Amino acid sequence: MRPMPLEPNTRRVAIGSRLRAARKAQQLTIDEVARITGLTKGFLSRVERDMTSPSVSSLITLCDVLSISVGSLFEAPDVQFVPAGTGPRINLGGVATEERLLSPRSESRVQVIRSVIEAGGHGGEELYAVAAEVDVLHVLTGRIEVRFSDQDWELGPGDSLTFNGHEPHSWRVADDRGAEVIWVLVPALWSS
Repeated sequence: MRPMPLEPNTRRVAIGSRLRAARKAQQLTIDEVARITGLTKGFLSRVERDMTSPSVSSLITLCDVLSISVGSLFEAPDVQFVPAGTGPRINLGGVATEERLLSPRSESRVQVIRSVIEAGGHGGEELYAVAAEVDVLHVLTGRIEVRFSDQDWELGPGDSLTFNGHEPHSWRVADDRGAEVIWVLVPALWSS
């Protein structure tokens, strides 16, 4: 039996937006890249808009100037989807709270948590700290009081508070209907 030839993938690989993003990240203009590479501005513009494909030689030159690997242009985007209501339940120690992880467990750069807090819910009587450089609290519904050793904040729907997670703090619901909030922790407290 002879092996069947593989069907070529007809999906076009669009690399232009990645090249443009890399150029902008380097704070280079098309003029500057054209001057450095010897390629024309018009050609570079068409490449960035996926209207033409560069030769292998031109692509290697572009990637060298933009400090990216050629292979990175062809990698599938690192996108992870967590459908609504499927994030695992977690417990950060809050009283009368239901907390769900919204970011993937494997994500170590950032952690996003949705907390639904009953009336009277709180983070504990004692101030506490978390092992996050950045802690962001965003209130979706209800009112939350956040207490630090030297200052108190009251947040309502749409309000956000950003602080160093190492700073001792606590919180409590200041609304008899409860509250719903989003916590963002950088880096993530845990990942698996």
